Amino acid sequence: MRDAEPSQRLGEDRGASSAAAHVERRGADRRARATPRLSRYSFFGGRRRGGRRSGEEAHSFVDQYGLEMWGLLAWVALMNACDSFFTLLHLQEGAIELNPVAAWMLTAGRVGFVALKSILITLPLVVLCLHKNFPLARLGLWLAASVYTALVAYHIWLL
Repeated sequence: MRDAEPSQRLGEDRGASSAAAHVERRGADRRARATPRLSRYSFFGGRRRGGRRSGEEAHSFVDQYGLEMWGLLAWVALMNACDSFFTLLHLQEGAIELNPVAAWMLTAGRVGFVALKSILITLPLVVLCLHKNFPLARLGLWLAASVYTALVAYHIWLL
């Protein structure tokens, strides 16, 4: 007896998969809408840390972020807060702000300056976090951490 033709084998496979498709499911099909970039799973019990299949690590979105990512984000946020503190400290001692954007933010007062500066770093950090598996985003995050660390070191050196 001879093997079945490839087209017949495909038909058998299709029949098996269509039988599996009729399994009773609860709720609407989750694949009917796009997966959100940020969801409750980003913070509480997501399932994916990497790609679904081998080779899908780069350029994929996930719903869990590792300790290294959270640590790096926290470091950049801490360095931003230190930069704000030292900027206000140096200005109080008679220094002038050379960065025109920061000088404009200072017109909102001390609290306004810190709030605006925090917002302007938080939004890009969220974007970089969501794109953590993209090489350019990882480079941007490490670059931000390095530049902020150097800036805070410079502030300390000025003391």
